[in-house]
Order: sequence, then structure tokens, then C-alpha cells
Amino acid sequence: MSCCFFPPLQNSSTFSTHKNFACSLNTFESEIFGSLCITVELTGVCLKSDVPAAATSWTRVRMQTRRIRMLSSFFVLSVWFFLDMAVCTAVQSEMRITTIKQEPYAMSKGSQLEGFCMDLLSEVAKKLGFKFKVQLVKDASYGRQDENGIWNGMIGEVVRGEADLAIAPLTLTAAREKAVGMTKPFMQTGISILLRKDISEGTGLFDFLSPFAAETWVVILIAYLGTAACIYIVARLSPCEWSQPQSEQNRFSLLHSLWYTAGALTLQGAGPHPKALSGRVICCSWWIFTIVLLACYFSNLSSSKTSESTHLALKGFEDLANQDTIEYGCLTGSSTLAFFKNSNNPVYRRIYEHMARTKSPVSSMDEGVRRAKEGNFAFIGESVSLDLAVARHCELVRAHEVIGMRGYSIAATLGSPIIKNLSVAILQLSEAGELAYLRSKWWASSCIADKAKSSAVQPHSLKGMFLLLSLGLGLGALLAVLELISKSRRSAAEQRKSCCTVLTEELSLRLRTSNANKPQANVDKDKEKENA
Repeated sequence: MSCCFFPPLQNSSTFSTHKNFACSLNTFESEIFGSLCITVELTGVCLKSDVPAAATSWTRVRMQTRRIRMLSSFFVLSVWFFLDMAVCTAVQSEMRITTIKQEPYAMSKGSQLEGFCMDLLSEVAKKLGFKFKVQLVKDASYGRQDENGIWNGMIGEVVRGEADLAIAPLTLTAAREKAVGMTKPFMQTGISILLRKDISEGTGLFDFLSPFAAETWVVILIAYLGTAACIYIVARLSPCEWSQPQSEQNRFSLLHSLWYTAGALTLQGAGPHPKALSGRVICCSWWIFTIVLLACYFSNLSSSKTSESTHLALKGFEDLANQDTIEYGCLTGSSTLAFFKNSNNPVYRRIYEHMARTKSPVSSMDEGVRRAKEGNFAFIGESVSLDLAVARHCELVRAHEVIGMRGYSIAATLGSPIIKNLSVAILQLSEAGELAYLRSKWWASSCIADKAKSSAVQPHSLKGMFLLLSLGLGLGALLAVLELISKSRRSAAEQRKSCCTVLTEELSLRLRTSNANKPQANVDKDKEKENA
């Protein structure tokens, strides 16, 4: 007997009845039908057999009916099977995602969520081809295991099957890896300290110069030297200050001009004072400049310096553990707290014991940042989250020391096959630079809204003072020249010479340094030696 059957059915208990029926039918055919060869064409199934000539027509009809029933059952079961598979696939393609509100990972924007994790989820979903529905974690917690071994937060929802994935700044730890499946980290982080700038830096040797910037000190030095040079030159040009260059010695030498200017800068004074109007104008300008300058210096010095108790140099965790003035804490139930709790390092153990004794851990990231801004509190947390706080609040600073390097990962059900695909997608995004782009996008600094005041006065802040001093110096020099021209005109009228000739002689006599300070007797001796 030669038979052509439909494709074999799946090996399941649902189809076992049909298989037994087919075997019984084959046995029936071999016994009843002998040599008669009939051809039955029914729904693509062909059967050729040799049966006895005495077979009746009702037997053939009965055989056809059984085959119709068998094919109908197979068709119905096949349709049911594929429909069930389609429904299961449709349900699994919409992933249930749990997350937590934290800037800039997930933030509310109307009825939707936006942030770094939302962008990352969208990119991963595009690569793996699944749809998702995001829901916020019910207890607003990341995930911590209690004494009974029960997990709360996002980790607990994944463990209980309430969510398929948890995407948030979830730190990859050994305890979490045992409870859920974790992907490759999409961001590296560590533990650091966030505190205000005025308590983050220690007192330096030259902190008395801190009220002014380095550029301001350079400009002040130039102004000092310029004023001393103007006093020296005006004292030589003005006839009212130096009436007889041939016989009198000039009181304002270069060294005395420097000394006089320095004395005025310190409000001590140094005589003799100028007699000419030009010299007095320059000195008055310098006095006004020094008064305003000293007022700015002491005002900024007193505002930038506080009591000695607040000047603590907190450069790392050892400095934090060795002081008891500044309070410190971290997030309650976070992996950061678990790090200090499980650490064998004596410094870290002291930090944990202090936090446990004072009950200083905070309930949220926003509370930690707020307390750090208020002062007298150091917030310990993930370095990337602290970097965001520094970008948003410029009066804050993060310590340079970073410990306990770890990574943020996506959590899935333990043993889920999607973990491998998620890890590959994260690595592809990292290699393509997408993760770096998202980091720069959501960690951009916005210090304009909350700008911290600079403790050092810049030169442009004192431009009015320097302008006033420049005008005084220019006016004094102009008056000195006018005084000299006036005297030259009188001398020219008496000597019946041109004014230009007399002015040139006066300038040559007053600006010469060789004979300027010599008495008239010495000058006459020099002339006699020259004539001889």
C-alpha cells in the first residue's frame, strides 16, 4: 500500500487522538480492502489501495467521512495554535517599564516623561523592535532588601513580575545581580561629596589677596607706578614746584615720588606735599582712588571670609571623617549607604557609624542638594548626580576624590533572554557615541539661572576708579605744562627772546638728570672746567 499523507502533526497530547485514529484507519484498510484499487481525492489527500471486489459503497463512504473528520480537527487545532501564539507575542512585545522620577533621568513633561533614561529607552526599543509602557515605581524607591529578604522599589516590582524592565540610575551591585538580571552598564559613576564652595577650600598662605583677582592686582600696580611717575615729572616741569632749577634741589626725586605714592595708598601720608596746583590735582586723584580701592578691598575681604569654624578643607572622605563640624549624609536605602555599611575600610566605617548615630541620611536627592546649599552639610552620593547638581547650582562644588567606581544598568527578570540583547544594544550605542551625546544633552550647565557671585573683584568692576585716576593724572600733567608755558612767556618777554626758545631751554634744564639736583656753585664749577 502506498499513501500520501498531510504534514505530520506536533507531538502533543492534543493531537494524540488523531494519530491513533490514523493508525486504526490504516489497519482497517489493510484488512477490509484487498485487491480493489480505488482513488479518492479529498482536500489534497490521495489514497490508493487494493480492496476485494465485494466491498460495498457504504464502506467507502464511511472511510471518507472519518478522513473528513480527521482533517477538520487538524485544521481547527492548527488555527487555534497559531492564534494563541500571535496573542502571546503581542502581549510580550509591549514591555512594562518601571522608573523613578529623578532629574535628569526621568522628569515630568505634561502627561509624559522625558530625560536621559527615556531617551535611552527609546533608542534601545528601536534597535530591539519592541513597544513599551512606562510607569512610575509605586513606593518611589530604587530597591532595597529588608531583613526578610523581600525587595522593595523598582527591583521588587521586577522580582514580583509587576514590571518587565527597570530603567533608572540603578547601581549594579552583587545583591541586585542575585535577585534580577542586570545589563552592561550604560554609565560609569562613583561616590563623591557635594558641598558649598565656601567650606570646600582651606585657608591658603596668600588668601589676603583673594578679594581681588590677579589681573586687578596687576592693574593696581601699573596705576601706582604711573601715578608716581606723573608726580615726579610734574614736580620737575611745574615752576611753582621747582622755581630755580639752577640753584634749587628738586624735592620730588623718583624714590621720593614712589614713597609718597605708597604712603598715600596706605593712608599714612609722607611729606613734603606738592605746592603746585598740578601736583595737588594728581595727589587728590590718587587719594580718592586709594580710598575707594581700600573700601572695596576690605568689604570684599569681610564678605568672603567667615569664622574659622567654617573654613574646613574638605578635599576627601578622610577629611570628612576627621571633623565633626560639618554634618554629612547620603540617600536612605541607597547603594551608597550599603557601600559604607559593608566596607572594611576604617575611614568608611567611621563615616557609616557617624551617619547611623546622627540619623543624617536624606530621603531624596533634592533634599540632599538643598541642605548642601544651605551650608554646614556635605551630601554623599553618586558622582554623576552630583555633577548635575554642580551644573545647576554654581555655589556648589564636588570633591575631586571619587571612590567605589560602579555602573548604572537596566534591570530585567532573572534569566530573561532579553538581557543579552539589551547589553548588545547598549554597547552599540556607546560605540556610536550616542550615550556621550545624551550625557552632554542632559548635563548641560545652566548656571545663569542661579549664578554664584565671584569672590574676586575683576578689573572691569573698578573701571570707574581707574578712569577717574587717569583723568586726574592727565589734568595734572596739562596744568604743569601750562604753568611752564606761562613762565616761559614771561621770561621771553623779559629776555626779548622767542617763547619757543625759552620753553626749549627750560625743558632741557628741568629734564636733565645730570645737573638737575646740583646747587648753582657746582654748576658754575662745571662750566669753568668745560671752558678751561
